[in-house]
Amino acid sequence: MSERRTPLDPLGPERVARVQRRTLIVVVVSQVLGGAGLSAGVSVGALLAEDMLDSDALTGLPAALFTLGSAFAAFVVGRIAQRRGRRTGLALGFGAGALGAVGIVIAATAENIPLLFAALLVYGSGTATNLQARYAGTDLAEPRRRGTAVSISLAATTLGAVAGPNLIAPMGSFAEHIGVPSLAGPFLLAAVAYGAAGLSFAILLRPDPFLLARRIAERHDDDPHPSAEAAAAAKAVGAATLPRTALYVGAAVMIVAQVVMAGVMTMTPVHMTGHHHGLGAVGVVIGLHIAAMYLPSLATGPLVDRVGRLRMALGSSFLLAAAGVLAVLAPADSVGLLSLALILLGLGWNFGLISGTALVIDATPAIDRPKTQGSVDVLIALAAAAAGALAGLVMAGAGFSMVGYGGAVIALLLLPVLGVAHRRGAFGKAAS
Repeated sequence: MSERRTPLDPLGPERVARVQRRTLIVVVVSQVLGGAGLSAGVSVGALLAEDMLDSDALTGLPAALFTLGSAFAAFVVGRIAQRRGRRTGLALGFGAGALGAVGIVIAATAENIPLLFAALLVYGSGTATNLQARYAGTDLAEPRRRGTAVSISLAATTLGAVAGPNLIAPMGSFAEHIGVPSLAGPFLLAAVAYGAAGLSFAILLRPDPFLLARRIAERHDDDPHPSAEAAAAAKAVGAATLPRTALYVGAAVMIVAQVVMAGVMTMTPVHMTGHHHGLGAVGVVIGLHIAAMYLPSLATGPLVDRVGRLRMALGSSFLLAAAGVLAVLAPADSVGLLSLALILLGLGWNFGLISGTALVIDATPAIDRPKTQGSVDVLIALAAAAAGALAGLVMAGAGFSMVGYGGAVIALLLLPVLGVAHRRGAFGKAAS
């Protein structure tokens, strides 16, 4: 069958499969780069604020600002992707994140706090885009492989995400060498990494997976007598397979996972430096945490597809709760136990994000997915922004123990939500 097709010609499942494989390769490349940009800045954001603002109570402000910025970016990237495709939306989102990282470096060098706040908001575009990229790999995925498609994207983030925190010290030294504050050094890395990720999408993501999926769906809907090939392609792209309730449940799972993770993770570096741990130790703990967020994805995705969305969401709740409690009970001088707590925290987030993402995709028609996914990610980002801001205030007023225990309670609140949704059939007959 010829590869030269007019817009009215049907696209068969073989072509869809080829484009899907290419899309996943591009997503992997971009996520390696985006992961480095994400983790490098997140690791020292609270410490940079503490240094510039001279206030422990405001250490959660950077996380709140760039998460708030990511909320706006998630909305914009989702709407751009809905109209012009994933390639344009993701490229612009990463480009904005790179500009924000540059702004943070300039603000730190000039000790300009208003510029720091503004740059943190723009930097959040990279965070939102890094998460939105996981959807690009699912546009053409078969329903039974959606969890796996998400997992490939997240697993690719591992390489950059683990490298980022471990480059804190060398990037700090490099920054000082060129006359930039050491804590701004990781944002230099973030600027380059986000910029490269945006370019990879702009240049390599052709054909655009969402535009192709939308074209197939529209063609199938408009043709009362589609060919067997066209019908098979439309089935591969996938209509909604779960009731609308699953969309709200998936969003709730991801919101809870993001809130607990953001609150505990953001305050852990402050907790550690307050007990005389150096930046190297902080980098190790955060690096292991981020590895646990992404590296297990290659196993988590297939598990979500095989054992079901519900069971993995339940696992997320228990892991997040255990992480919050262990982070509090771990002796402050024990890097090993703090690392274990942050590993559990990352794994719980991983379970929640992949199972929640799969639920959102399952409950949304292909033609509407980008704007719906963007709206869900807005809610996730807003909730995490509030968590980052409140975590700093709670830390200052009641200590790290309240941050950890509070996170555990929030994680366990997910259990009754999942129970009610299961009884109402949100997960389908097989509770998948």
